[in-house]
Amino acid sequence: MDLESIECVSSSDGMDEDEIHAHHHSEFPSTKPRNGGANNNNSVGPNAITPATSVHELLECPVCTNSMYPPIHQCHNGHTLCSTCKTRVHNRCPTCRQELGDIRCLALEKVAESLELPCKFYTLGCPEIFPYYSKLKHETVCNFRPYSCPYAGSECSVVGDIPFLVTHLRDDHKVDMHTGCTFNHRYVKSNPREVENATWMLTVFHCFGQYFCLHFEAFQLGMAPVYMAFLRFMGDENEARNYSYSLEVGANGRKLIWEGTPRSVRDSHRKVRDSHDGLIIQRNMALFFSGGDRKELKLRVTGRIWKEQQNPDGGVCIPNLCS
Repeated sequence: MDLESIECVSSSDGMDEDEIHAHHHSEFPSTKPRNGGANNNNSVGPNAITPATSVHELLECPVCTNSMYPPIHQCHNGHTLCSTCKTRVHNRCPTCRQELGDIRCLALEKVAESLELPCKFYTLGCPEIFPYYSKLKHETVCNFRPYSCPYAGSECSVVGDIPFLVTHLRDDHKVDMHTGCTFNHRYVKSNPREVENATWMLTVFHCFGQYFCLHFEAFQLGMAPVYMAFLRFMGDENEARNYSYSLEVGANGRKLIWEGTPRSVRDSHRKVRDSHDGLIIQRNMALFFSGGDRKELKLRVTGRIWKEQQNPDGGVCIPNLCS
């Protein structure tokens, strides 16, 4: 898709429309550390016990350097490695090159079973301590684990907390930033017949003290080219449920309206897109909304974000619209 020909015009909260140009999809090394936002000077909570280095090293696989979980294998000379790496080294000990066989290191498995360790994200604020065999499962869903960069236009590997990623999106990806909970975007494409899998635009909105990512893109849905807009919340899923949003597109006396809950950026951009959780516009309908000779795409997408509040009397949610 020729991104040079895409023009996006946006206004937020009554502001005049400003021209916004879509950005090239480029890969670049980030100038920020991969673990952005981590406070490496934080100490473990008062009840946490930092594992002894010697025990920790015993449980570290010498091949992949990950923590080992049963079955832990060893060679005849007592060198250990994890079950995953045993197949990778073709049943040869990576330390002494002797044949591994099928010997389990039951003693080390018992040592691991007796350990209680802090979550590896303790420097990011997690205060939890877990038995060795429960720790790995927790870390896959820990609320303090870093977020991945939500930019979909390139394979960006940067991770960090939300304030760090907001700065990264603004400075490195040159994403447009807006304050307010209403928006009015106009997407223009000179040749709508050329539809490829491509991300057109990402805009970040700041409202209710939170950050939201508005995605708009074109892709093939089966054999049919479609346009899709959806919102993601820069935070965890349980927080995202506190908010709702609407998107509207239309012209010539017709309109499409979508209302939903923003998905967390914990869900990848592709996962949200492939679940069709957003406003989807077929190309013929998009060209109808564009008017004219249907040779140029001119879509105006408006929307708003609101916070759901619990009604203490009726127990139902009522919208809290930002002013």
